[in-house]
Amino acid sequence: MAVPSWLERLRAAGKTALVQDGKRKIHYLFEDGKEMAEEYDIKTGQLMSRKWREKNTLGGTGKWQVEVGEPTSPLLGALESELITESSSNPVFMRKDTLSSFQWRIRNLPYPKEVYSVSVEEDQRCCVIRTTNKKYYKKFSIPDLDRYHLPLDAAALSFTHANNTLIITYQKPKEILAAEEQLQKELKKLKAANSGDGDCKTQ
Repeated sequence: MAVPSWLERLRAAGKTALVQDGKRKIHYLFEDGKEMAEEYDIKTGQLMSRKWREKNTLGGTGKWQVEVGEPTSPLLGALESELITESSSNPVFMRKDTLSSFQWRIRNLPYPKEVYSVSVEEDQRCCVIRTTNKKYYKKFSIPDLDRYHLPLDAAALSFTHANNTLIITYQKPKEILAAEEQLQKELKKLKAANSGDGDCKTQ
């Protein structure tokens, strides 16, 4: 079974931890130079955000890519994009997990629930959102399943719609729940700096 391979990569990565604002922030540095930053709610252990960064072609530091959590505000890059920002009424796609499921929210989708269909494309290893009125189409993968080499399961997928937001839920497989539980135990053992302590402490 390939489950340990991703866990082993996490264990082998250089890690620093910081406790700040009720969150445990973990920074990983992998042997290939990639970086991953995660934030967990200290009380619940809930993952609140995950971002990735890798070196660009010139060897400089690239931009953070958000995998879980609020997408980076377009206002932060306003100068680079010369004040051209997306309309605030455009659909906003973001991932916001729960302890037992992966969850995606797409805001600014006003159509009724019966307009949407969400399906699994096993051959392409992705999920697809379609609308009967052809107003919205989105393909997205579940990187966690790819990292653990697990198949997509259509039975784990469900969706609901409320307040102009489409909420898609995919129940985490037992292998991922077990691996996450193991990882949480290890992260709790990391010596964490408090926000007033200056630099993070490395494992």
